Parts: sequence; C-alpha cells; structure tokens
Amino acid sequence: MRRALAGLFCIASCVTAPDAARSTTAEPVRRGLADVIKVEPRGSSGSYLFLVTVRSPDTGCDRYADWWEVITPAGELVYRRVLGHSHAKEQPFARSGGPVDVSEEQEVIVRAHMHRGGYGGAALRGSALTGFEPTELAPDFAQGLASEAPLPQGCAF
Repeated sequence: MRRALAGLFCIASCVTAPDAARSTTAEPVRRGLADVIKVEPRGSSGSYLFLVTVRSPDTGCDRYADWWEVITPAGELVYRRVLGHSHAKEQPFARSGGPVDVSEEQEVIVRAHMHRGGYGGAALRGSALTGFEPTELAPDFAQGLASEAPLPQGCAF
C-alpha cells in the first residue's frame, strides 16, 4: 500500500516545472559525435558567459570534442570555445566561454565539434530570454565553419 501511494505521489508531483524546461537535456543524434546537452547563459546583453555541457565519446587526443560554438540560425559563427584536451574521464563535462556578443532575445544555436567526426551531434537552439531546446540541423548545415578560426592548436591529453 505504501509503495502504491508513493507511486501515486510521484505521478502527481514528478511533472517537470515550466522553468525546468529551460535547461532541457538533448538526446544524442548520432553515435560517436559530441552532443550539447545543456546551455546556461549568464550575464547581460552583449557580454554573456555561456556554460555549456557536452557529452562526447572521448578516448584521448585521437578522438575528442575539440570545441563548442554559438552560431546564428543563418550559420554565422558568433563565438567558439576551443577545448584543449580530451575529457575521456569526465563525462558529461561543462565548460564556460565568453563574452558571447548576443542580445537577450537573439536566437542562436549551440553545437559541438568532434575531432575525427565533425559536427552532427545534438544541438540546442534558443536565447538567453527563452532558454534552449533541442533542434535538428541538416547534415550539411554550416559545415564550412569547421575551417574558421579559432581552431585547436593541438591536444594536451
């Protein structure tokens, strides 16, 4: 009886609150690629600090998430946070970057890049005002950004 009541209580109270939806966790899109699973902007218009959580199948310098980036829906690079080493023993991991020059209501996409794999993992789309939600990107969306600076200068470990 006690278990039944506990289960009933959970059904009634385990529903996600509206504010919790702003920190949505994205599901993996393609195996073997880096997924952005959470974006937390902090600060104010024109100088946000983005705390981005990435889940990636890092194995070492041979295969690791080498950056995350903020881009416009048109595919223009706004900001890139280069990651200098593998996070094989720290999954998922969160790294901050900024200042990110966007307004509170400006919609952007945050995605990650995998050394030896490229783009294609889960990405989030949203704004500092509305929060971020999972988004699907075309396989060829803004692929040219992979050669734009700043780029990693190697992998420490």
